[in-house]
Amino acid sequence: MSPTLSPSPSRLSRSAVAHLSSLLASSFHEDALTRWMIPDDRLRAELLPGFFRVFVELSAAYDGVLTSPDGEAVLLFLPPGAEPDGQALDAAFTEALGGYAGALRTIAELQATAHPVDRPHYYVSFGAVRPGRQQGGLMSGLLGEVGARADAAGVGSYGEASSPGGEAVTRRSGFVPLGPDLVLPGNGPSLRPMWRDAR
Repeated sequence: MSPTLSPSPSRLSRSAVAHLSSLLASSFHEDALTRWMIPDDRLRAELLPGFFRVFVELSAAYDGVLTSPDGEAVLLFLPPGAEPDGQALDAAFTEALGGYAGALRTIAELQATAHPVDRPHYYVSFGAVRPGRQQGGLMSGLLGEVGARADAAGVGSYGEASSPGGEAVTRRSGFVPLGPDLVLPGNGPSLRPMWRDAR
């Protein structure tokens, strides 16, 4: 089955936002990036749903939420030309993360050094598949949908892989590494910038 685009923000129910935020939070609970951002396991489990809610609502504002038909996989992206309000986002993340918002700002500043600002593109921010449903092609299908939109628009696609699994699925979808890895301070984990040309 092919993925479907989420409803527009005005029709995205609270329960849908909560479901997708929870799916992302559970999928990224053990990710090296979120462990670096929020080292304590209990606090990470408590804070990640609110953190991902900001991303879900941001992407929904640009019709950038794709889900599998059963809701067990989600992909968040921003289309070319999207210009989120940086101050409003910072305030939302500060509310969601409290004292850990500074770590997120460090990540964002590092990401900004590699983001290809000179080439229009779709920016894939986060993707997740429910544990137990992974390796079934759900994420490849969602990435394929973004790739098809990018191809139709004649633009590239960009994202950062934070895990070997994330890199593997983006490679299968035609992405290749773009420049050096982004290494977080204090011997932290790395992000691998990935790019896909339009076809």
